[in-house]
Amino acid sequence: MATAADTAIQPHNLRAAAIWNVAGDAYDEISRGIADSIDHAVRRLAPGPGERVLDVATGTGWTARSIARSGAIVSGVDLGVDLVTAAQNRARAEGLNIDYRVGDAEALAYDDATFDAAISTYGVMFASHPEAAAAELARVTRPGGRLVLTTWRPDSSVFGMFRVLREFMPPPPDPAPPSPFEWGREDRVTALLGEAFDLEFEPGISVYRVADGETAWSTFVLGYGPARTLAASLDERRRADLQRAFVQFHENFRDGDEILVPREYLLSYGTRRGD
Repeated sequence: MATAADTAIQPHNLRAAAIWNVAGDAYDEISRGIADSIDHAVRRLAPGPGERVLDVATGTGWTARSIARSGAIVSGVDLGVDLVTAAQNRARAEGLNIDYRVGDAEALAYDDATFDAAISTYGVMFASHPEAAAAELARVTRPGGRLVLTTWRPDSSVFGMFRVLREFMPPPPDPAPPSPFEWGREDRVTALLGEAFDLEFEPGISVYRVADGETAWSTFVLGYGPARTLAASLDERRRADLQRAFVQFHENFRDGDEILVPREYLLSYGTRRGD
């Protein structure tokens, strides 16, 4: 029997929901690793007290919590039931009143022009139908409202990390789905959102600091849905091979007693045009 959470997600996104959801509360440690870029995005959004703000693909709610501390009225939506539960628990523990819901970025359950601002930090870029997700961001943002996205560059070290993972994945379908890293190009964001928003762009670098490659592996295989799902799908030998490759990738960024991985991203800022 389908649950209310199932019906909030379109059928073609149920597999993605399961992949991202598997990490549950452990995903918050992944957000900790990109907290510097989340701070950049929230500062650029500049939420004010009483403003209605939507965080799309909120995960465990790191970005939403940061915005709620400004006094804004925050809603967060994500594909994963366990991610949303974790976000609710963390907000409650901090005394923050955030409306979290299980939902689909390609079919948001909000009326037109509901929000003064919308944000997505490395979330909406993974939507399977980018044009639909972009249209929904435009639809729920009021004229004059603001939009901020952070997205990984297609030549970033995060793309390099995904290349390591891809070596252990089954071949993609033919035709292959659109790459989420296309959202890291100004021309692609303009094609998706330029008709609805006046856009500006800023480059950024988020620095991932970790003691060693093994710690990075432990963090991602526990807290990052794609890595956790992939590792669980492999036999013991292939999983060990993946672990060695993932550890070595991060060890390539060793700087003395720690690893410093520069992760290049694009910040897109938009103002919603009037209809």
